[in-house]
Amino acid sequence: MEKFKIDKQTLEELNLLGKFKTGTIYNLFNNVCTRGGEQLLDEMFNNPLTDMHAINDRSSIFNYFQQQNFGFDFDKQLVATMREYLDTTSYRSKTLVYGTTVLHKFLSSLARDDRYKKNVQGLQAVIQLLNTVQKMLDVFVSAVPQFQVRVDEIKAIMLNPLLIKLQRTDIYRALPLSTLAFYEHLLKGKFLADMESLLRFVYEVDVYHAVAQIARVKGFQYATALPATENRLACKNLKHPSISKAVGNDLLLQESNNVLFLTGANMAGKSTWMKSLGIALYLAHMGFPLAADSFEFSVRDGLYSSINVADNIGLGYSHFYAEVMRVKEAAVAAASGARLMLIFDELFKGTNVKDAYDGTLAVTSEFAEYEACLFVVSTHIIEVGEALQSVGNIQFRYMPTVLENSIPRYTYRLQEGITEDRQGMMIIRNERILELMNGSVVNTCN
Repeated sequence: MEKFKIDKQTLEELNLLGKFKTGTIYNLFNNVCTRGGEQLLDEMFNNPLTDMHAINDRSSIFNYFQQQNFGFDFDKQLVATMREYLDTTSYRSKTLVYGTTVLHKFLSSLARDDRYKKNVQGLQAVIQLLNTVQKMLDVFVSAVPQFQVRVDEIKAIMLNPLLIKLQRTDIYRALPLSTLAFYEHLLKGKFLADMESLLRFVYEVDVYHAVAQIARVKGFQYATALPATENRLACKNLKHPSISKAVGNDLLLQESNNVLFLTGANMAGKSTWMKSLGIALYLAHMGFPLAADSFEFSVRDGLYSSINVADNIGLGYSHFYAEVMRVKEAAVAAASGARLMLIFDELFKGTNVKDAYDGTLAVTSEFAEYEACLFVVSTHIIEVGEALQSVGNIQFRYMPTVLENSIPRYTYRLQEGITEDRQGMMIIRNERILELMNGSVVNTCN
């Protein structure tokens, strides 16, 4: 499976990753209980899928957990104790394992040697986890086929007579030395792969349960992946997943009109909605739930955005030159034949209006020729849209501004066409900036 192409800037612009960053999409879903579950969540976030069947399979598992509303009480410390137990080395010889166990017990009574105690606690954790897994298996009735395969694998492990016997062991009674030594040798040797599979199953259930819970609470839905060759993206009521009471919008991009040209005033909501689209596409490739009533998409090779391009002092790049280099990177990626989603917000805002007009017009016209890709381009320069009317595969939408007593109000709803809003000077007048500069208004700011 080819790796999904996305660069650091796009990840940062969409605020996708980061456990210790505020408001990341990762943290929106990070409600797992176990350390292994968190590592698995990291793995999923860092490796979006590029196979249609794999994406739809994972989505169906999350949806299964969401519809069933399972209740699981994960004992974080229990899982951690078993993990530590399996990670400690053991001898291959049964005799040496038994001798070491006897020695550790003897030392525990003479000095502060806790190895025997940890060994007992580790085996007790294994017994408890076996019982926890058995309860899970009893709950998973009529699971979706994609998850049933995994359930059957774990059931086969649990049917081993030695594990059944261990599962029935009373952890509240002192464990004989022979039992401790026998199972240490077995679990860390012959059965180690099975124990790792059991732990992995617990981590998987932890992630499925946590993500499904978030989806249920927030009313998220699941995307449907389509073949890459269809070159289609269709969404209904798509919103930003992290914004409370966000306004949703519909969109259809396909080969015959694969370019969205978006206009609207500052604060009208263009950038936020473009970020919503990029986030949704990324989550869709992960098989995760997203903030939309429906979302269909042809699998992409990658996602590329240019929303918050900054200057680069280290390389000596001005803001404008950094924008140019960003567009160049996108052009090279598109020209390679990769099926991409490319999002450009306010192209060339770091230069004068004439150059920005010429550059936006030329770049949008050229990108429109790559019909295997999907594009979203926004600008303040509405005249560019008028010049692009003759390009057949470009569709035009705008975010309107409604004036109420000369005060702008934003609906955040996409409308067909090109905006005619020019409220910049009106906002300046409303804030009485000119009067302040002329001294005709008393400045009350300290």
